[in-house]
Amino acid sequence: MHNSATLGQGSIREHLDQSVSGQFPSSAKVPLCVDLDGTLIRTDLLLESFLALIKANPLNIFRCFMWLLKGKAVLKAEIAKRVDLDITILPYNEKVLAMLAAERANGRDIHLCTATDQILAFKVSEHIGGFGSVFASNGTINLSSSNKCKVLEQAFGHQGFDYIGDSRDDLAVWKSSRNGFVTGNGRILKAALGVNSNVQSIDSNGLSLRKVLKAMRVYQWVKNLLVFVPLLTSHRFVDSDAVLATIMAFFAFSLCASSVYLLNDMLDLESDRRHERKRHRPFASGQLSLMTGMVLTIVLLMASVAIAVFLPPKFILVITCYYVLTLAYSFVLKKLLLVDVFALASLYTSRIMAGGAAAMIPLSSWLIMFSITIFLSLAFLKRYAELDDKQRAGGSNAAGRGYFTEDISILRSFGTSSGYLAVIIMAIYLNSPDSNLLYSHRSALWGVFAAFMFWVSWMWMYAFKGKMHDDPIVFALKDRTSLAAIATIILFMLIAI
Repeated sequence: MHNSATLGQGSIREHLDQSVSGQFPSSAKVPLCVDLDGTLIRTDLLLESFLALIKANPLNIFRCFMWLLKGKAVLKAEIAKRVDLDITILPYNEKVLAMLAAERANGRDIHLCTATDQILAFKVSEHIGGFGSVFASNGTINLSSSNKCKVLEQAFGHQGFDYIGDSRDDLAVWKSSRNGFVTGNGRILKAALGVNSNVQSIDSNGLSLRKVLKAMRVYQWVKNLLVFVPLLTSHRFVDSDAVLATIMAFFAFSLCASSVYLLNDMLDLESDRRHERKRHRPFASGQLSLMTGMVLTIVLLMASVAIAVFLPPKFILVITCYYVLTLAYSFVLKKLLLVDVFALASLYTSRIMAGGAAAMIPLSSWLIMFSITIFLSLAFLKRYAELDDKQRAGGSNAAGRGYFTEDISILRSFGTSSGYLAVIIMAIYLNSPDSNLLYSHRSALWGVFAAFMFWVSWMWMYAFKGKMHDDPIVFALKDRTSLAAIATIILFMLIAI
């Protein structure tokens, strides 16, 4: 029997075409057939390759639609030809790998049987090794459900094989197999038992609210508290209409941001898997399916729109610009040197603009200048921390970014300069006639100035020590010293009012 791991590249397509046709010698033992997507790996290679293709060029989505009109097998083949996925860093299911290794050690023949296109299936087979043959889609046949069942019956006979799968598409295969093994959730196991009583679960990976909330990065919603800044700086705390509008703006922005976070994580699978901490994210690790992520992305965006329509048109314009800029950042801007940090600063500032638009509060030029400079500093801080982590780990560049470790010193200079420029802008504002209009005890604002200057220095000092591992704003809301500085700022503002 052929061993797929030893075939030359020139015989790949011939070997796989034979696999689809089921031309294999009979085995003395009942062979074990294993599915790929959702079983051997905790992800879906069609969706992964689709996202990689779209990330390379968003206009490819129209090409995918045309290929789909010709059939799913054609779609898979065309995408597989155009992407280069790193098979070695996929989230493999350790329980399934352990079972295959044990069965192989007992002399059992193992076969890879997948609806994934043969190009990608064979790459996985070569990487894992030990497969007697590979059954896969070949551009003509979509090897799923009944098609997979027919091919396996042709190769091994009815109930002449055992099968490991994960979805309802595998019900026809389980029905024809001798024994079945399930890696899906309880509902899949119950459905499989309905067609074959000799089915057992070897791994469960059901959907959980905790995984969804983690993928949505609900903890990042603290950034959207910036929409309350116009309300606070204008002292309109008791204006119920303005407060309600700002609360609605907060949730609209949060849902919109989570929608983008999901999309961004799905587009960044490969770079996240190469990152020491980001590889544990739900999509990169396979804890949450890409299909779930795609559905959630649309649902959250629609929920955001449903809230936004009750707010002023100017807010809708701001949040639309935020969404477009975020998409541009996810696809292109985050790879561009310096452009990425200015984009990040703009995204932070847009939250303040959204708060003003929702509550119909005019924003002063002082506030805009201050927000742009301080958020530019925090954006540089974020990039600096990423490069510092990479340098300490012995790397040379941040994955998916345009920076190298030798850029650390200039990023530090840019970032600290921007931070102290924000401090200077605050100092000039405190001496301007504009501050007299809002504060009865303006001298107390110098306490705000001192606390803020300390906080900027503290954040950068902490980053220099290699301890900045979160988004700077998220870090500030976890760090006791930062929280004390924020509390001091609020206290002095209240005294000044």
